[in-house]
Amino acid sequence: MRLIAFLMLLAGAASAQEAVDQGTGAVLRGLDKLNAATTDMTIANGQRAAFGVMEVELGDCRYPSGNPSGDAYAFLTIREAGVAEPVFRGWMVASSPALNPMDHPRYDVWVLRCSTS
Repeated sequence: MRLIAFLMLLAGAASAQEAVDQGTGAVLRGLDKLNAATTDMTIANGQRAAFGVMEVELGDCRYPSGNPSGDAYAFLTIREAGVAEPVFRGWMVASSPALNPMDHPRYDVWVLRCSTS
């Protein structure tokens, strides 16, 4: 009985996965909380961009298949100048930036969308 329940759970999880495409880069927005200035950054996969004293590196950006303006999610590594350990390393979701936020006293960074060209 437990085996049947387990197999049903696996089948449901497999069918719930959404097909995704990989973007060529991402558009991110950064906020300097000190002066309320925002900056939009377009970064290609595998590239870096400077934002204040932060360096933002994009590993990958994905979006729902056939819907490039849909819910993007990007793998980011964000470092502060002079600090060895990244401030943030992981996936950020455009529709839910608070789900996995970067924790920094001065700067915020979040994903807007994937680039497709």
